Amino acid sequence: MSKNKFIQFFSELSIKDVPRVGGKNASLGEMYRHLAKYGIRVPNGFATTAYAYDHFLEATGLKKKIKEILTGLNTHDVNDLGKRGAEIRKLIVAASFPTDFTKEITTAYRKLSAGYKAKNVDVAVRSSATAEDLPDASFAGQQETFLNISGEKDLLLAVKKCIASLFTNRAISYRVDKKFDHFSIALSVGVQRMVRADLGSSGVAFTIDTESGFKDIVLINSIFGLGENIVQGHVNPDEYYVFKPTGKIISKTIAKKQIKMVYNSRGLRPVKNIALSPAEQIKPALSDKHVLQLARWAMIIEKHYRKPMDIEFAVDGRTNELYIIQARPETVQSIKDWKIIERYRLMKKGKIIVSGQSVGSKIGAGTANRIMGVKDIDTFKPGQVLVTDMTDPDWEPIMKIASAIVADKGGRTCHAAIVSRELGIPCVVGTQNASTKIKSGREITVSCAEGDEGEVYEGKLPFKIEKTNIKNFPRPRTKIMMNVAEPDLALTNSFIPNDGVGLARLEFIINNYIKIHPLALVNYSRLKDRAVKKQIDKLTVGYRDKKQYFIDRLAQGIALITAAYYPKDVIVRLSDFKTNEYANLIGGREYEPVESNPMIGFRGASRYYSPLFLPAFKLECEAIKKVRVAMGLKNLKVMIPFCRTVEEGRKVQQVMADNGLKRGQDGLEIYVMAEIPANIILAEKFCHIFDGFSIGSNDLTQLTLGIDRDSGGTLEVAGVNNEKNEAVKELIRQLIKTAKKYRRKVGICGQGPSDFPDFAEFLVEEGIDSISLNPDTVISTTLTIAQREKLIRRSKGILSLFF
Repeated sequence: MSKNKFIQFFSELSIKDVPRVGGKNASLGEMYRHLAKYGIRVPNGFATTAYAYDHFLEATGLKKKIKEILTGLNTHDVNDLGKRGAEIRKLIVAASFPTDFTKEITTAYRKLSAGYKAKNVDVAVRSSATAEDLPDASFAGQQETFLNISGEKDLLLAVKKCIASLFTNRAISYRVDKKFDHFSIALSVGVQRMVRADLGSSGVAFTIDTESGFKDIVLINSIFGLGENIVQGHVNPDEYYVFKPTGKIISKTIAKKQIKMVYNSRGLRPVKNIALSPAEQIKPALSDKHVLQLARWAMIIEKHYRKPMDIEFAVDGRTNELYIIQARPETVQSIKDWKIIERYRLMKKGKIIVSGQSVGSKIGAGTANRIMGVKDIDTFKPGQVLVTDMTDPDWEPIMKIASAIVADKGGRTCHAAIVSRELGIPCVVGTQNASTKIKSGREITVSCAEGDEGEVYEGKLPFKIEKTNIKNFPRPRTKIMMNVAEPDLALTNSFIPNDGVGLARLEFIINNYIKIHPLALVNYSRLKDRAVKKQIDKLTVGYRDKKQYFIDRLAQGIALITAAYYPKDVIVRLSDFKTNEYANLIGGREYEPVESNPMIGFRGASRYYSPLFLPAFKLECEAIKKVRVAMGLKNLKVMIPFCRTVEEGRKVQQVMADNGLKRGQDGLEIYVMAEIPANIILAEKFCHIFDGFSIGSNDLTQLTLGIDRDSGGTLEVAGVNNEKNEAVKELIRQLIKTAKKYRRKVGICGQGPSDFPDFAEFLVEEGIDSISLNPDTVISTTLTIAQREKLIRRSKGILSLFF
């Protein structure tokens, strides 16, 4: 193929043509030619070439003029950068294309229109720089995109504006930072038939989790209308997680989408935003069918390119057909060194000013600088925290010197999030009101280290960074599992060396994700308290069946944890709230008795078969069944807490079986918490009805020593209230011995091994199968256990010499 062509159609291009048409256009050609056989639809189009770009600059004398304008530029002088950039762009737009170039563009456009049986087919006109989307040369929003372009005159102008956007302030600054010569990079313009997403929906899909780097997830963000509103941060998108090994949706969050971008009349503004009705705002922008189809396509694209991908898609509202409109390599998480685990931790917390979605997992602190328009960016100083409504691509020069970014609008795939991720700075988006609550000059701390919800705190708070090299990390014989409560942290924590989850607590999910007492949802139609009903209505928007809200939210929380550690065992403990804790949930006081000592009252197993709580427990069973059956996560095990008698264990298992959770069916294992002395005294009988034990050392200690955990502070100071007491250790010793006799698994998930390394050593010496630890103690305790096992092996070896 001639190197001197001005135009090439997608059918002529492949990924090898990046030097000729840039990353975006080469990728479109690659998919158009090679992925149609898998049913993947890519709208047809063509690209102008690097040769055409060079020909344009040389024929018009622009190259020499641009070099003169850029001589002596200081990119840190924002005003000077803006002045020179504007002058270059003005020169390019004012210039005329050479006649031969104009002819080839118009001829290609007519051919494309004829292919779609249209006089002037509407197209998207996008920039594709020849150094773009390389691992060390990618940045969000550097060049412009023009949508709903129709007619030869408007097309030629849009192509020229795309070429001019190679010299936006942000693009000039970026090239200087990357030490790229301005003329070693050319610009290709992609002209692609528009998908009528203005009548349907659009969005982005990543074949890797953008926050944690977890590779078994397809993350999908979607909105109504054209997709520019996602990148620009105008709309908070719906969010889906599809788990690759099972191909199932494991998490779905429907956002309130207030506007959508649609076609406008032809001319200067071919697109516009319109308001959505309250009913439309809370509808999913994608059907589950489209989510699953998109995830399948995303995995095919990832397999074809052999790397994690960042994909743009659109659904045509006229035909309801899904299309892929762009695909590029993901260039942040996929190139990280995963041999180093880095954890940021606040040393103390302060007053929370605002919250939003966290981007990344770092912490940053500094003086706030509230910037609401490009005219004020020259006031920004290095190390300050950028506070704004939403960022603009022109702000790249100040974003790269910020210690953190806080924005009112946007989701995890908006411009602010994408750029922050690449720069490696903490960012909190979608706060709604940060720009009104935080004034310039205020000292603040931005923390993204506490899960999906990012917090902005008053003042500069101390924090530390812990780094661990896990390249040659030891793996002991004793399984090292984890105690997990927060689904938001599950994907990130899964990178810590582990053997699965020994304790997944439902209480955190219910308290933070659901917030409503399950019986208040079961009895919603009969609730008399208007204030409670109003709170429930606000949280359960879109749910006519309020019970389904509980099932879906609980299932999604469990699924994120279970998927994060798949295919390793994840042991989920059934809800173990005490009556006073349940009463604090919305609507809870109406359904909970008042007990003087809830710690040893109506809790655990006794609730599940009681007529007072049975309707709520059935919802819990439905959620667990949904995770195992509908989502395909068979690595999920179930654990029954505070089971006082063998008969009680049988009753609970019967209720579970009646609700689709029969022990042994589809490999379902059911464990019991060993936290009551009766569990150990009658361990042989418990072995007959359970698959294993998990020692709850906190409760076992209180019930062995007669200490109330909620009021045992004085005794704790005196050294009585901890797991190292000889009576507690003797019970544990007995249980391990009995469990091994009956070939039942036995582990521990209490606080003890996390707090006391010598207690962990005792457990290893007794031959416990697994120790489940809090994430922040896994590294240090694993090293302790590995060393203890080494000493035990050595001592056995020495003894064998004498016997």
